[in-house]
Amino acid sequence: MERKKASYLEGTVSIILNIGLFAIKYWAGIVSGSIALMADAWHTLSDSISSVVVIFGAKLASKKADKDHPYGHGRWELISSIIIAIILVMIAFGFITDSISQLKTEGSANFGTLAIVVTVVSIVVKELMAQYAFFLGRRSGSSTVKADGWHHRTDALSSLVILIGILFKDYFWWIDGALGIVVSILLLYAAYKILMESVDKILGEDPGEELIQEIHALIRTLYDYDLYPHHFHIHNYISSKELTFHIKIQNSISVEEGHAIATAIEELIDEKLSVKSTIHLEPIDFAHKND
Repeated sequence: MERKKASYLEGTVSIILNIGLFAIKYWAGIVSGSIALMADAWHTLSDSISSVVVIFGAKLASKKADKDHPYGHGRWELISSIIIAIILVMIAFGFITDSISQLKTEGSANFGTLAIVVTVVSIVVKELMAQYAFFLGRRSGSSTVKADGWHHRTDALSSLVILIGILFKDYFWWIDGALGIVVSILLLYAAYKILMESVDKILGEDPGEELIQEIHALIRTLYDYDLYPHHFHIHNYISSKELTFHIKIQNSISVEEGHAIATAIEELIDEKLSVKSTIHLEPIDFAHKND
């Protein structure tokens, strides 16, 4: 399955179901007066927002590079993610404030059958959504779809926390305020993960040992002698990835021969890994200052 198709499919299903779950959970929160349930509802809506990013990112990834944006427009996905993280932080702090106020006034929620039914339905639906996203992620190889699956799993776990609180409501008057803080912390953690992932990509990433080993393996399929690939640097533009690294060649090899070697490797990397690479040639006996 194509990544773009998987992203659209998973994102659309996620948005529809999450908005529905948000509506019934928020309604149940208002009816029961539960801050924890209303916070959990916003946690669910945050998953819907992240699914919008999945679709938005897929749309940007399919847009071709132009004169003003030679590496495409994919980094708009990172900007959108940062905006979402900021919104989540604002929502979380609002619920923390409300939860603390409820604890100070010793207020409690009036949980009933409605809250239990809505919470159980949320747990089941969110786990099914997580499994669906994991399935599509495996079929398409899309890390974004898999990440959205983990968002669903996190929401299922937060709803499980709410359910435990409901079952113990008769023993602890403060359970709703405390759970409101717990769910708000989960929101803050989700915002932190989204923010750090986006910032890491903007600042620059390490290529990773797995990618480096794949490059070594591909080069060995072309040449039976060591070219000593090193100094790997990757530039992630979301819709495309640019890789630069160095290889060493014998001093006797001509410029034309060296160019042919580098071009063959670049074309193979593009074919097998969908990564554009630029290779710098060095004499076999050349040593960098930091080597």
